[in-house]
Amino acid sequence: MAIDGPAMPAAVDARPRREIARRGRLLQYVTIAWNSAECMVALAAGFMAGSIALVGFGFDSAIEVTSSVAALWRLRRDADDLQRASAEQRTVRIIGCCFLLLAAYVCYEAVHALVERKSPDHSTVGIVLATLSLVVMPMLAHFKRRIASELTSGALEAEARQTEVCAWLSAVLLAGLGLNAWLGWWWADPVAALGMTPLIAREGWQAVRGHTCCAD
Repeated sequence: MAIDGPAMPAAVDARPRREIARRGRLLQYVTIAWNSAECMVALAAGFMAGSIALVGFGFDSAIEVTSSVAALWRLRRDADDLQRASAEQRTVRIIGCCFLLLAAYVCYEAVHALVERKSPDHSTVGIVLATLSLVVMPMLAHFKRRIASELTSGALEAEARQTEVCAWLSAVLLAGLGLNAWLGWWWADPVAALGMTPLIAREGWQAVRGHTCCAD
């Protein structure tokens, strides 16, 4: 079950693809479980505190679940060359669309909050959630990248990048919630949310165009 060690294309020759795909599916199941719980907690805490960044983070978790389901579908078709190629193309575009949808939502809500000068309440739950996500997401992304490299899959690489984006969003969210709680900077929350959008949109556009590394 270990997935440590350098990720090299030759690994596909040394170990059966089905074993690598099985470990990839396990990572997706863990991601789906974590992000489902993260989504519910973030949305509940975000709506209670009136935090745009926290609500946006909750929707990001929901979109991450969608991407993980798409990646899981891709992994289940890895054994057959024809099914693999078809699944690869569809999955990477689904993930790209998820990125773009998230970027549009977060940007709109952040600008609206700045115009309306909405001040979110302090959210201890949100701070704890962002801290935990900042620990969990980088680890999942690290192992997913190795699976993507071993299977030379651009779709799985894109999904791993989305997990990395989730880690960056956790850091941005933590900064926004922390500044609001400790210094009373109400604008830090929507500014933090707005700061998420260029990174999300860029990754989404690249995925939709099929510009991913390790592409089959």
